[in-house]
Amino acid sequence: MASQAVEVEKKYDVGQDAEVPSLAQIPGVTRVGEPHVDTLEAVYFDTQSHTLASRDITLRRRTGGVDAGWHLKLPAQGPGSDEGSGDAAGGSGSEPRRRRELHAPLGQPGVVPDSLLAHVLAYLRGEDAAPVVRLKTHRTAYALYGEDGVHLADLADDHVSAELLGAAGAAGGAGGAGGAGAAVGEAAAPEGEARTRQWREWELELVHGSPELFPAAEEILAAAGALPAKHGSKLAKVLALPAGESGAAAGPKSPGPKSPGPKGPVSDLLTEYLAGQISEILADDPGVRLEEPEAVHDLRSATRRARSALAAYRRLYSPVAGRRLRDELKWLGSVLGSPRDAEVMLARLLGHTAELPPGLASAVKGRLDDELGNRLNTASRKLQKALLSERYFRLLDDLEAFRDHPPVRSEGAAPARKAAVKLVAKAAKRLERAARTAKRTRRGAEHETALHQVRKDAKRLRHVAESVEPVHGQHATKIAKAARRQQQILGDFHDSVVARDLLANLAAAPDLPEAVASAYVTLHTRQVQLAAEAEAEYWKERKKSRKVLRGKVL
Repeated sequence: MASQAVEVEKKYDVGQDAEVPSLAQIPGVTRVGEPHVDTLEAVYFDTQSHTLASRDITLRRRTGGVDAGWHLKLPAQGPGSDEGSGDAAGGSGSEPRRRRELHAPLGQPGVVPDSLLAHVLAYLRGEDAAPVVRLKTHRTAYALYGEDGVHLADLADDHVSAELLGAAGAAGGAGGAGGAGAAVGEAAAPEGEARTRQWREWELELVHGSPELFPAAEEILAAAGALPAKHGSKLAKVLALPAGESGAAAGPKSPGPKSPGPKGPVSDLLTEYLAGQISEILADDPGVRLEEPEAVHDLRSATRRARSALAAYRRLYSPVAGRRLRDELKWLGSVLGSPRDAEVMLARLLGHTAELPPGLASAVKGRLDDELGNRLNTASRKLQKALLSERYFRLLDDLEAFRDHPPVRSEGAAPARKAAVKLVAKAAKRLERAARTAKRTRRGAEHETALHQVRKDAKRLRHVAESVEPVHGQHATKIAKAARRQQQILGDFHDSVVARDLLANLAAAPDLPEAVASAYVTLHTRQVQLAAEAEAEYWKERKKSRKVLRGKVL
């Protein structure tokens, strides 16, 4: 497993002849440690088009220093978000840059550790990450201490030599590395050696100190000639140089949708909501690959939200693009659903075996583990294969393309606040019709199917209400919560029905010991009881939420 921390730092461009100031003059600093010198060599990995760097992600293998090993740096709020991290160039004014940093042991030079690779596969999308830049850094570090000997921060004085590798180096030879316009502290490479460049920078990084240290240090560092760095990382500084190249300074692929306003187009509501679900999908993807608890559930939920919202807003967009996305999200939801359903069912039934006599409970647990455990393992293998498929990567591309260039029809230009009322009302009426149908149906499979449809329609209303919260605030939140309660209750009902049918099949197996068969019947009876209780609870909840979900709604 990779270790993880949040890096909070600010970079400064400085001249080659600048002198490190008296750091003890920084307010809050009471002592400065002896300078510690290291020679660091790092090789950065990316695609030829700098896919990772364009999303503010850096992947490197570094030797030398106390933290030698593989390092993966991600935006603190997830790729594509600069919230809480200053600007794209490492901080605006006194604002520091925040990044999530994962470490893994050195391992093999050209083999990215699986624990880090899992975090970038959803961005690489089938492309290989190869060496693109080599950095050699002569670092002199100064530890800054506060009262009671607290290690507040480190100031690193870095003299950097960078070399472009592979295709990036070849491209750099024709253009700007070391060319005109070198920033403070940079040394232009000799003509014909544009693959390399040198510069000097300072880096102030928190250890146990607070962000207030950055503005406190600003005046002292500025007086010594330091200017806020124009790039957020050493890699970005190198890759941004060649004119016309897809450098890292471009930042994330998309600046993100603008916040919807009441009078803005209703299409903005879906764009923002879909952007949130895409970010969630990308954030949850590594956890599923690494088999972390609840990761499958979280990724499945984001997938369902995206599909549900696309269905509710479908008349506002080109039908072909929207239908394809919904179909592919349905596929992904199905692939995610198989292991999740097996996992939930296994946990549910194993929990209920506690009601059985100890000896019998042990025998039943073993059989349930064999039956559902095998299902879970098979479904999990299929899921891992799907997450490496071209189909999944194409879906991610299509989702981002829809977000960045939505195929909006003229109806999508309607004022958001007014159009949102109609969208929520339509979803609420759909839910009401489904509930009435369920009430009319007879007991048995038809009735259970009707209640399952109520659950799906409650889920759609919930997601639509969530999407209009930017223009309807607490009213929309109240509707979403009411729909969520119905969805959860009927989810318990559905789980009981599925468990009941599974236990009936298990009890009917040939050559089953009589005691085990009896135990299955006991568990079966319990699921029938739980299903009846959940249904009764649903009808009570429906009655309670009628005022919220009927009539004009918003």
